[in-house]
Amino acid sequence: MEHPYYLAIDIGASSGRHILGWIENGKIRIEEIHRFQNGLVGRNGHLCWDVDHLFHEVVEGLKRCRTLNRIPKSVGIDTWAVDFVLLDGDGRLLGDTVAYRDGRTQGMDALVYRTISEQALYARNGIQKQIFNSIYQLMAIRQESPEILSAAKHFLMIPDYLNYLLTGVMKNEYTNATTTQLVSAETQDWDDELMDMLGIPKEMFGAIAMPKTPVGALTEKIAAEVGFQTEVVLPATHDTGSAVMAVPSTSDDSIYLSSGTWSLMGIERLIPDCSAVSQRHNFTNEGGYHYRYRYLKNIMGMWIMQNLRKEFRHDYTFEELYQLAHIGRYFASTVDVNDAAFLAPQSMRAALQEYCGRTGQEAPETECELLYCVYNSLAQCYAETVAEIEEVTGRTFDRIHVVGGGCQDQFLNRLLQRQTGKEVCAGPVEATAIGNLMAQMLKDKVFEDLSEARQMVTKSFDVNEVSPVL
Repeated sequence: MEHPYYLAIDIGASSGRHILGWIENGKIRIEEIHRFQNGLVGRNGHLCWDVDHLFHEVVEGLKRCRTLNRIPKSVGIDTWAVDFVLLDGDGRLLGDTVAYRDGRTQGMDALVYRTISEQALYARNGIQKQIFNSIYQLMAIRQESPEILSAAKHFLMIPDYLNYLLTGVMKNEYTNATTTQLVSAETQDWDDELMDMLGIPKEMFGAIAMPKTPVGALTEKIAAEVGFQTEVVLPATHDTGSAVMAVPSTSDDSIYLSSGTWSLMGIERLIPDCSAVSQRHNFTNEGGYHYRYRYLKNIMGMWIMQNLRKEFRHDYTFEELYQLAHIGRYFASTVDVNDAAFLAPQSMRAALQEYCGRTGQEAPETECELLYCVYNSLAQCYAETVAEIEEVTGRTFDRIHVVGGGCQDQFLNRLLQRQTGKEVCAGPVEATAIGNLMAQMLKDKVFEDLSEARQMVTKSFDVNEVSPVL
């Protein structure tokens, strides 16, 4: 009998992929079968996601399964966090799907704090303050378009909405829901009292479902279009939640770094830390698989590098970029990679230069200086985060596991090793898709538990120890 296939649809800020997974000869095998572009579009004065395009590509990837005659037993979708859609009573979109990089949330934190202090808010949900969190986006809608909020009957995060379009079933998945800053860390459910305080209609939030939960079968229309029937299953729909599932370790003595457009660095915990000390260090307690907590920091990550490269004169290979950065090691200026100036600048080069200027440092001019400035600043931020994790927990960690696409950046991995003095292991590259597949396989009882699944990841994919030599 042929082994069953599972399909992970992993959508990021710049691209999405359909990746088939299966078990063969005692290992997880994966194959990318469809890839598409994603990006922000301008609509009505805001930066938005084209969700119609995203759903079109989701369906196109499913058709590819039919073409290859590799029909998945189940399908799971993960995306970035915090962004959402509002639907009316007939399930129709209300307004535009505004993206987290849009500026509409400016000043919304102050508006929230008129009702509840920042300290009290953190004590309720333990979520790191970021101005683009869903709570501030909803306050922006309340200020700009109250009629939309009044008409809204359903709130769905982006992957929840794509699931709804596939199945006709609405489910709010846990890991992504926690990033809204509207889920209680104590009850692991929507904080109705907080919503009432802020004037956010609590009725539009559905019951929260955990990873492994079936959403439903494809609608008849979608099944006819793609040429087969399958079941949609919830993975950890927040991409970082899926990536953390695939960290190749069953030990609790390591720190993970999910490295991509964003860098998410932290540890897994069974109990949240919503203390004033944790808040002061700006850690977040995002939901993880099976009621775990992803105790981590969101760091701007490779976003700065990705945008900087677009402004270079040449389309350098990664090896050439490493060589240029190596040449620029003499350059001493650093930046706070989490500064708001780097969130969505017109020119990343100019943003870096202006930051250095206003902080009294030499501004980077050459490509070598720009690259090393970013690399060194990221590595310093990672090292500071490691020190903070150890301070807050009172523990020492021996190893850092770097997973995701950014784990291929050898230069940054080596800087990380040098600045922390920790053992650094890189891989797997496709951690998010693998974690997505793991949730589906766990639902299907391919693995007994997460520990067994992680052992399979270690057997199945390359994980390389990083040399400190630059």
